[in-house]
Amino acid sequence: MALIITDDCINCDVCEPECPNGAISQGDDIYVIDPGKCTECVGHYDEPQCQQVCPVDCIPLDPEHVESEEQLMEKYERLQAEG
Repeated sequence: MALIITDDCINCDVCEPECPNGAISQGDDIYVIDPGKCTECVGHYDEPQCQQVCPVDCIPLDPEHVESEEQLMEKYERLQAEG
């Protein structure tokens, strides 16, 4: 599953530099996560780094983008090949 940033985001900017895939960017009102780039840090870390640093816990799993561990690893490998 990709992650999503909720409206509870306070725009503190700590999550964006933590994303190894460059999936997080500043949106119109809050930061946003590109589900096409989010691998929940699979391939890089054991846990999603953005969730670890978020001071308001506003980065849950995105129920609109359900993916298995294998699918996340395939996405990671694709992103690395493109990269």
